[in-house]
Amino acid sequence: MSRPLLPVLLLAAYTIAFGIPALGRGLLVFDDHPGQLYRLHHVTTLGWAPWRFDPGWWAGYAELQYYPPGAAWLGAALHTVSLGALDVPRSYQAVLWIAWALPGVATFALLRRVLGNGWLALPGAFVALTLSAGSRSGVEEGLRWGLIAARLGWGLLPLVALSLVAWVEGARRMPLAAVLLIAAVVLLHPAHAPAALILLALGTRFGAGDRRRRVLQAGTVAALALGLSALWLLPLLAHLRMALPLAWGDASGPGLLRELARPLVAVLALAQLAAWLAMRSARDGREVERWLHALAPTLALVIALDAIVAPAIDVLWLPADRLVDSFLLALIIGASLAAPRLVARFPRLGAAGIAVGMIVIALLCSPGSPEPALTLWPSRGGWPTYGQVVRGARLDVLWQVIREAPPGRVLFIRSGIPLDDRPGWWRPHSHITSLTPTETGRGIINGTFTHPAPLAGLVYTGSAEPRPITKLVEERDGVTLFGRPLESLGPGEIEPWIERLGISVVVASGEDAGKLAFFDPSNRLLPPRTIGPFRVYIARRGAVLPQAAGPQTWRVTTDGSAGWRSVGFAYSPLWVASSKREPLPVRRDANGMLEVEVPAGVTEIALEHRPRVAEHLGVLISVIAAALLLVVGAKQIGTAGDRQ
Repeated sequence: MSRPLLPVLLLAAYTIAFGIPALGRGLLVFDDHPGQLYRLHHVTTLGWAPWRFDPGWWAGYAELQYYPPGAAWLGAALHTVSLGALDVPRSYQAVLWIAWALPGVATFALLRRVLGNGWLALPGAFVALTLSAGSRSGVEEGLRWGLIAARLGWGLLPLVALSLVAWVEGARRMPLAAVLLIAAVVLLHPAHAPAALILLALGTRFGAGDRRRRVLQAGTVAALALGLSALWLLPLLAHLRMALPLAWGDASGPGLLRELARPLVAVLALAQLAAWLAMRSARDGREVERWLHALAPTLALVIALDAIVAPAIDVLWLPADRLVDSFLLALIIGASLAAPRLVARFPRLGAAGIAVGMIVIALLCSPGSPEPALTLWPSRGGWPTYGQVVRGARLDVLWQVIREAPPGRVLFIRSGIPLDDRPGWWRPHSHITSLTPTETGRGIINGTFTHPAPLAGLVYTGSAEPRPITKLVEERDGVTLFGRPLESLGPGEIEPWIERLGISVVVASGEDAGKLAFFDPSNRLLPPRTIGPFRVYIARRGAVLPQAAGPQTWRVTTDGSAGWRSVGFAYSPLWVASSKREPLPVRRDANGMLEVEVPAGVTEIALEHRPRVAEHLGVLISVIAAALLLVVGAKQIGTAGDRQ
């Protein structure tokens, strides 16, 4: 075996050994995974355009317009390229393997290029692969909990840096690979876009060669990357009020410091500081070293500014705690720069000995609470599969009952189901109820992870106004509904909501049995049935909802009287209503639902969810950016050929 290959083989062996028990036993459905799988179903069923309206969740929502579509697109691409050999669940499992391996592989590739030795690259790659430490992109939250978009975008950051290394070292050619990678980061999770753009900006400051040329090239790369992502990014910004800020983390200064107060983080910071001081003392730092060393302090400054400024101006779509992931990765990379200096200081140990020593130090710092700094092996029972959860909660029976119920949506009183009997909201759970639309064909209200839809805000807080969601839905489960304490709701108070939202089935938890007096007696609902852990209330008659009449088109019947009519869907700025091809006015009601002004005598309305100016302009900008990228790339290839 070639000795230079041994480090990468060790990394690959560990990645596979961990992945098989974690991901290889079946479809993972812990916490948010079912919802991420649902978004993949959205793409394969409704199409790739991010503004496609999905009637399955929250009375309808353009699901991938207001959530980064990159992870769902990746799964759909695997499904398409395999010609269906990978069905949707298997495509999702493949995405999970990529999300698991990417941070380690990408960090190894970057450090191998910068440090020139696979052994010296191994410690940083191992820490990036196994990091948890409260990071949304770590193993616990990014992989096990299901925040896969965050982990995928985070895993691309080392590749963004790798694509810029030659340019920082003085290469004259524009780093076009960075265009694709930065665009991918934006589409996977914009929380990591600042780090990618900071890497680019720092390259203009620390890179070799003509600075003016580097500034122009960096500006072009950034513009092309944002242009490629404009088909999603521009409509998102145009309709940002349709996405409630998910600001449930603690983004305050003290909260951020508590999150970072771990031995591993301290060791990484001290290692980077020592490497930087040694570089300064020896005055032998290469451009790439100085560039990578600058990343962590720059990100720390940006995080501090975000923590101070964002709450003051009430802009919480990118809270400071979401930027901490990039800072942790910057520390890992910066600490890894100490490795060659340790080899020079202790030559008898060699690169392999230094690598082993650094990994041992990381292992000693791995414990932590409530989650470890490093997740070294899958916890027993912590990676539940679809089959296990469906059987344990009798979801197959529940879904069959829902299929047979009168027409209408399903209201879930809770966001998911618990996976053990502990009382705390933080107990292991699964939002597997979010798959109800794919399993039954019925739309759902609630039953998903914490969601940015205005109607979700209505269910959580009693208001559909664009206010930040500052508490996880799990903390509200069994406590509130429509912003009211469950026990405070009286008989008849739930019925107006059932009418407005087109509900024909209500699913509650047996844990809430003492708080459900508002259902009994009810003229609308039959007495409850008990199915596994659920109490299921079936409506005596069905609800009238819009009927599909074609792609992104629905038909609604009315009684022919004039006036504003609620049509059963949530509002979207892309709705177009008409009758006999004559447009009808639309508006958003106080609850975030769509209303149409119907003239007298009109008994049928056509609804179409149609892209508007922002959507068309976003696509046009992306097409232009792609064309410019091809032209610049072809020109660079031609120039290189002429020189040869």
